[in-house]
Amino acid sequence: MFDDIPVHVMSDNTQVDILPPAALAVPLRDSSDARLPLLAFVSDDDTEIALRDGFASVAGNAEIRRGTILHAIKFLARQPTPRCLVVDISRIANPLDELDRLSRVCKPDVRVMVIGEETDLDFYRDIVRRMGVAEYAHKPVTRDIVSRLFVPQFTGASVDVTASRGGSVVAVCGARGGVGTTTVAINLALHLGAATRGHVALLDLHLQRGTTALMLGVKPAGGLRLALEQPERADALFLDRVTVAINERVRLIAAEEPLDGPPSCASAEGMRFVMDLLRRRFNYVVLDLPVPATHAEQEAMRVARHLLVVMAPDLAGLRDADRLRTAAAKLRTGQTSIVLNRVGMTGALPMPMIEAGLGGKPTVSIPDLGKQLRRAANLGSPALAESASFRKAIALLVQEVSGTNANRIAGGRSASLLGRLFGR
Repeated sequence: MFDDIPVHVMSDNTQVDILPPAALAVPLRDSSDARLPLLAFVSDDDTEIALRDGFASVAGNAEIRRGTILHAIKFLARQPTPRCLVVDISRIANPLDELDRLSRVCKPDVRVMVIGEETDLDFYRDIVRRMGVAEYAHKPVTRDIVSRLFVPQFTGASVDVTASRGGSVVAVCGARGGVGTTTVAINLALHLGAATRGHVALLDLHLQRGTTALMLGVKPAGGLRLALEQPERADALFLDRVTVAINERVRLIAAEEPLDGPPSCASAEGMRFVMDLLRRRFNYVVLDLPVPATHAEQEAMRVARHLLVVMAPDLAGLRDADRLRTAAAKLRTGQTSIVLNRVGMTGALPMPMIEAGLGGKPTVSIPDLGKQLRRAANLGSPALAESASFRKAIALLVQEVSGTNANRIAGGRSASLLGRLFGR
């Protein structure tokens, strides 16, 4: 972005340096031991947490300071340029001018990533294509956004286009049975559809004892098991026959197989076939995934961009949540988040003990709402209508997996084009 490179002349004759796109792909090299691998200036707690968590696996020694691009300019005028720099331009009156000023105090090989509040696509093009910024993300920034957009810029890795093509898969797994996994999966799917205005598939892979259809007050259609076992027999009308409309945005795929046979004869090939069909048709695919998972179900977990591990606040849940997180890491599943359900239930472990066992705070905590949730399940209605605190927790999960601002969910407003691109 910065010395001996082409210059773009603005309408007011201001000169803005441009970094050729090819330069972004060049791995960073510098013999100076004084250069930090990653330095960030951000203006709020949520963004700081997202950066720390998103970069944890590749830049554990990242230095993250509180401030905006103005603080970065002042700091870097006196200190060595880091290899990668993240700056916050929220509430900055003239961000393009400040990016120009930043270029004057940095080495030319620095890779700059920007966080702001602007969602306009033209603004994104201005700073990424014309000013040489490596990447831009608008708030709210989640760990997933950091992992998908910023981490490849830091590591110099190329983006796997094939893996990112199609809808985003969110696998919801219980650390143990009876912890509320299906309740979380159902209400996450409904809230995702309302918040993102995208099309959502809810896939219940409990073929014999699944309860998603019961809890939604519908009867599942047939055909899912056939497609999982013999994908070559599933034709182009498979999705139309096997899905049940819950509302205009959400469709359910479930089964009620007899109990006198094996719980699942799905093949890995069949699972890949079904997941591929769903990802082509839907923006989000939410899986209610059994644990322990068969080889076929592990295939579904492998393509998941997010794994939500639902646990209760007890010792067995803590142990098994950690074991499930380890198993997901071996499968190279995407971002893993811990959902602590039934907080405050009788006999629950204290939160400091849970945090010590997990190595950090749960991503989302849901209070113990046994009576409201049981009533909703028996009535075949979404639990979202029963509790404001439950709605708030699910809204935070929606923000975690989609990047959609939780404050927009109640109003059901559509996200901007840039928001949909980053939240995909």
